[in-house]
Amino acid sequence: MNPMTAARTTSPADRPQLGLRERKKIKTREAIRTATYALIKEQGYDATTIDQIAERAEVSPSTVFRYFPTKEDIVLTDEWDPILLEELRARPVDEPWPDTVRYVMLKAARMGVKDDLEVARLRTHLLVQVPAVRSRMMESMSVTGRMFCGAIAERTGRDPDSLEVRVYAMSLVGGLLEASMYWAERGHRDDFEDLLDRTLNVLEHGLPRQNPGEKP
Repeated sequence: MNPMTAARTTSPADRPQLGLRERKKIKTREAIRTATYALIKEQGYDATTIDQIAERAEVSPSTVFRYFPTKEDIVLTDEWDPILLEELRARPVDEPWPDTVRYVMLKAARMGVKDDLEVARLRTHLLVQVPAVRSRMMESMSVTGRMFCGAIAERTGRDPDSLEVRVYAMSLVGGLLEASMYWAERGHRDDFEDLLDRTLNVLEHGLPRQNPGEKP
């Protein structure tokens, strides 16, 4: 337990409401994403251009680039990282770290997949099928990994830049990526929450002696 970290005492209703400017930014980002997903479903990823996205979202191409530096970023960027960080900080301070990680990651799976299954399937399909999307995802993983490093340090009292913390954080991010790709490669037939649970089991306990479902 890290004595410097206290459990959160505020609820979502207690948080300051977003101002008009922030609400407009969120609305614009969502309009750009929605336009992009629709165009990709209609004509494919490669055929979809920034100009088309801008026209469909009713913004200028420069506005698209202001929010998303590349087309790949439109597909990959979401609002979940700050939410995950907040959820990590909100867990009871005496909860074992593996239990905290499992709770938060599985909750993220429910929010990011089950609440918008169609988009989750599209994004993971593109992750597998489009090299540029996969490459951009690899680049962005370090940002999420650093976020996890900070959260781990807060909860455990460890140095966020220590080798052990960095390896563990990136293993979480890498595990999530591989579970997502595995899900898409198998035609999204599996329950993603189950795949993520299996991923966390490997990270916590190591490689099992036999495959899940295999008889001894």
